[in-house]
Amino acid sequence: MVKMAKMIGPWVSGVETLGPVEVGCMAFKLRVGKSILEVDLEGTDYLQVKLHPVYLPHTAGRYQIKRFRKAQCPIVERLTNSLMMHGRNNGKKLMTTRIVKHAFEIIHLLTDQNPIQVLVDAIINTGPREDSTRIGSAGTVRRQAVDVSPLRRVNQALWLLTTGAREAAFRNVKTIAECLADELINAAKGSSNSYAIKKKDELERVAKSNR
Repeated sequence: MVKMAKMIGPWVSGVETLGPVEVGCMAFKLRVGKSILEVDLEGTDYLQVKLHPVYLPHTAGRYQIKRFRKAQCPIVERLTNSLMMHGRNNGKKLMTTRIVKHAFEIIHLLTDQNPIQVLVDAIINTGPREDSTRIGSAGTVRRQAVDVSPLRRVNQALWLLTTGAREAAFRNVKTIAECLADELINAAKGSSNSYAIKKKDELERVAKSNR
């Protein structure tokens, strides 16, 4: 804990001087009979950027005890936790915190924006609004398009962003921090160079064909 406090101390004070973070509206598709309505809902309930006065990626919270409590977890910590995947990275939170710190520094240098604002925009752009599920028993199974809940949109967006950064860094001269910064910047812009944007479009295209 002392190591982490020493490492992220100057970074936190630097992030605070960049100004407040705005959470925009998240567009959703609502199915009413055979028609589909597009509505905008506030994302503040699921993108926690103002819950704590200091943006620390480690709150030691027990968010797994109660269902849906992870929605209260700060979004930077959720990104840090999502990087601890695939067995060999389990429990290495100090390593993933360092990755996020370096990625945010790169984002600020390249875009001159608050990196947490870039992260929020990337999550809003990459969460799929529509998905498909399997319906039926073992004999006859078909796919049916369904709407995606706001919390699952955030979960899917974080998973797609971290997966894209991890795959881009595999057998590459770039570090994973550089790949994560590129992924977040491209996703925030809505660019097709982003792995998460491509996967989101693919999921929505499959869901549209199964309406």
